[in-house]
Amino acid sequence: MTDYSEIKNQLESMLRELTERAEEIEGELSTPGDADSEENATSLAEDEVLERINSVTKNEIHLIRQALNQIAAGTYGICTSCGKKIKPERLEALPYTTTCIRCA
Repeated sequence: MTDYSEIKNQLESMLRELTERAEEIEGELSTPGDADSEENATSLAEDEVLERINSVTKNEIHLIRQALNQIAAGTYGICTSCGKKIKPERLEALPYTTTCIRCA
């Protein structure tokens, strides 16, 4: 069995950072807008960007949790599409990937 402790630590660190970022974004999004219509329009545009960033962040959090679950289950590093081992270089570059480069 391959030792993924270093990747696990990296994933846990990424998860903490992304969770904090998501909480900050959600705090920003829950702040009420200004009554000034010009500032409100700018705020709405910024909120749209923040919502998109939040969506991407939450997706990345999901993928990281999935990878951590796979490490715990002993299935990490196995392509979910073809069942072959994912090359270590790919896992280093994208530690929460679930597919080999051929199936990506």
